[in-house]
Amino acid sequence: MKIIKRILIWCRNILILLFIFSILLVIIYKFVPVYYTPLMFIRMYEQKTIKIEHQWVPVKKISQSMIQAVIASEDNLFMEHNGFDVKQIRVAREEAKKGGRIRGASTISQQTAKNVFLWPGKSYLRKGLEAYFTILIEWIWGKERIIEVYLNSIEMGKGVYGVEAAAKNFYGKYAYQLTNGESALIAAILPNPLKRNPSKPSAYLQERQQNILSLMRKIERIDIGYRP
Repeated sequence: MKIIKRILIWCRNILILLFIFSILLVIIYKFVPVYYTPLMFIRMYEQKTIKIEHQWVPVKKISQSMIQAVIASEDNLFMEHNGFDVKQIRVAREEAKKGGRIRGASTISQQTAKNVFLWPGKSYLRKGLEAYFTILIEWIWGKERIIEVYLNSIEMGKGVYGVEAAAKNFYGKYAYQLTNGESALIAAILPNPLKRNPSKPSAYLQERQQNILSLMRKIERIDIGYRP
């Protein structure tokens, strides 16, 4: 019995330390740029390379149109929800029950939590940790920091991470110089960035671009990024 008690105490202490560490890490990343994420290391292993293109830029040096484009295409209620889009989660579940295509309902906050702190996957453990970190970043970071980290850490092509690297790689310009059309095309590749190229858009990408541009005109303007 003493051994079991010791093991339980040891497990409890480990959990407490992990809990404290997770909060400290979120607090640090509120102020410090996120230069590397778990996904970057996973992709380096998968792609057998040590080269990645990634440059951190503050949100004020990211085109306002890029911010509008990702919110319009990925999470148009981003500024309103507390990290989870309950309506979209319900819709996705109902579609799955009816035999429809299983689709994600992750918000930008959830995607950011996954990209920065976790690994890709669909296990209950990973989803549970994602929900935990989503609550933390919504509480500690706030919306502006979340969108800043999201646009600096998201995968945007093979070895390309963040909007600054994407702008230079695909269009030969800085993130603050992206036009509405270019921003919409970059946003259009995000569901599958390893197989799509915004500088050589297919008919499908061009159609998505037009849909995103239409959505950008409908959602409320969010004045966070660069404005000339």
